[in-house]
Amino acid sequence: MLPIILDGSKVRVGLTGSGEALERRLAVAKAGGVDDPILYEGQLPDASDLASLQILFVAGLDDDTSRVLAEAARQAGVIVNVEDVPDLCDFHMPAQVRRGDLLLAISTAGKSPALSRVLRENLEKKFPPEWEQRLDELASLRSQWRADGASPGDVSARTRALLTERDWLE
Repeated sequence: MLPIILDGSKVRVGLTGSGEALERRLAVAKAGGVDDPILYEGQLPDASDLASLQILFVAGLDDDTSRVLAEAARQAGVIVNVEDVPDLCDFHMPAQVRRGDLLLAISTAGKSPALSRVLRENLEKKFPPEWEQRLDELASLRSQWRADGASPGDVSARTRALLTERDWLE
């Protein structure tokens, strides 16, 4: 597994499939900053559609259709994720906890989705919604500290001290 975080606003993302599975993937794409995902609901993208994409999510389709579509996408140079079919995936979607720009991701490389879910639920409790504001505060402080001439090491030390002082990680 190669862990990367993509800027959703800089990639062309398509989604195809049906039902709740497609809706879940659409929600993940939008939460990841994909402003205008191309949705092929009730239809499959053709070769020209695939040529315009960089990433394709497939969800809620039967295995045979998913396999054919994944192969066609790869031939077009598109990386593919077929929900719940690891063998057809070029990448896996981690379990996620989002708190604004704070993203905590858990992956078992598809080996135990249940473990990923349990860990996500645990992290949701440890990192409640107020972490969105905490990150914003830390970002503001970081900018100020850097503007005042603090080195990256100093910023790191100050951040650690603040986290300890406010007991945010206990």
